[in-house]
Amino acid sequence: MLEIKNLRASLEEEGKEILKGLNLTVEAGKVHAIMGPNGSGKSTLSYVLSGRDGYEVTEGAAELDGQDILEMEPEERAAAGLFLAFQYPVEIPGVGNMTFLRTAVNAQRKARGEAEMDAATFLKVVREKAKELKIDAEMLKRPVNMGFSGGEKKRNEILQMAMLEPKLCILDETDSGLDVDAMKLVADGVNAMRSPDRAFLVITHYQRLLDHIVPDVVHILANGRIIKTGGPELALEVEKNGYADLIEEAA
Repeated sequence: MLEIKNLRASLEEEGKEILKGLNLTVEAGKVHAIMGPNGSGKSTLSYVLSGRDGYEVTEGAAELDGQDILEMEPEERAAAGLFLAFQYPVEIPGVGNMTFLRTAVNAQRKARGEAEMDAATFLKVVREKAKELKIDAEMLKRPVNMGFSGGEKKRNEILQMAMLEPKLCILDETDSGLDVDAMKLVADGVNAMRSPDRAFLVITHYQRLLDHIVPDVVHILANGRIIKTGGPELALEVEKNGYADLIEEAA
């Protein structure tokens, strides 16, 4: 589903290369986790794939279902089926949560040549999904993320993901700032979306999230490239021993 080959990317302002020939394949129906020390390029990878400003791809390719996403605008990548859940979701004053969700859903449906979702159908679907994520109905009436706790913001991100039904879901340190109960709610929302035609790329520092979202594959990212790949046991090894030995082996 996602095929990344020899991806090199730099910060435009500084000219500093962060991704240094990264290769990665994520298959449909699979959950891949990426772990690594601070500054290794984990969040940069998510930003480059989603089309965030400020990053320059200098070499390589990234394809989603055979489409070159690096040549697309961010909204085109979203319509092609890519979704990024942010580490720090932003607040959007003056934009109602329901309005935001319905506009996003229908914009993507229109881009794919599908009929837009009418108000009654949308309301029914969003209420069902919000209930599953224990999102209070009052939260849906407020501006996007305004006054939300950290856990509420992350659950709202998963609600957006559930409504948009992307092919590839990238979770950039979704566990950041969450207590145990909030993390389990977020993980339950993610697990409910696991399917044979959807893939997940879960970026995290900690094994604790992977206790709830059990990955099929774990990758260790260091110095801008993947240095080791294994099963869930690799995350446990990192939790126990850290990254130093793995980085030394790859040197």
